[in-house]
Amino acid sequence: MATEQEQVPHSVSSGCGVERTLAVLRDHWSLLILRDLIDGPMRFNALKRSLDGVSSKVLSERLDELREAGVVEKKVFAEVPVRVVYSLTEKGEDLRRVIEDIRAWGEKWIPVANHEVR
Repeated sequence: MATEQEQVPHSVSSGCGVERTLAVLRDHWSLLILRDLIDGPMRFNALKRSLDGVSSKVLSERLDELREAGVVEKKVFAEVPVRVVYSLTEKGEDLRRVIEDIRAWGEKWIPVANHEVR
């Protein structure tokens, strides 16, 4: 059985927990995927619709990376058509507070851009 450290697809030799965590979370798409999955399991196309601007290729790559890191799981249901659902693992659920804290910080400190048409 693989240890938790072996499940992380990135080789991070740093003793810094922040650096090791960022090796898994990588970019804003990964964080946004986790944000959406916190609310419950989602299918690929539902995730794609909720992530304005993400390509199918990037979404697929990020989901694969998060699966390799052990924070997202993929369930395939043998139906016609095949149904695939993504959800957080226990390890992924442990990021809930982190994501919620990032959301709260952004709501407090980053103003919403005003997109008025002139």
